[in-house]
Amino acid sequence: MYKRIVVGLTLFGLLTILLGACAIVDTSTPTNLPTVHMGGSTFLQPSITIHKGDMLNLVDDAASTHIIANGTWNGTTPKPATESGAPTVNKTYIGNDSGTIGPFNTAGTFKLYCTVHPGMNLTVNVQ
Repeated sequence: MYKRIVVGLTLFGLLTILLGACAIVDTSTPTNLPTVHMGGSTFLQPSITIHKGDMLNLVDDAASTHIIANGTWNGTTPKPATESGAPTVNKTYIGNDSGTIGPFNTAGTFKLYCTVHPGMNLTVNVQ
């Protein structure tokens, strides 16, 4: 009886190690992209200037969920917006992760905000 339990636990442990060793690594985000970091409830820089055609890498440095979309906060009132030439953004970050938005193919000034955190605005200037 105990031998079966020990064998079962051993096999379970080996399976856990095997599956853990098969982690998927996301190599789709180039490291040379313009980057903006996010804290718990703010963009750590409120604006960034990038070139036409660039994608923007957003990095969530906190264990905080962010939902980034087109628009801005006006005080405590969210103002979703669709700006001509802006890529459509609706991206969720679940904490301690990163992802890209864009590309930004049109020159201009575009506004992004976190729908979860009042006042969390980002201005993207595209040249």
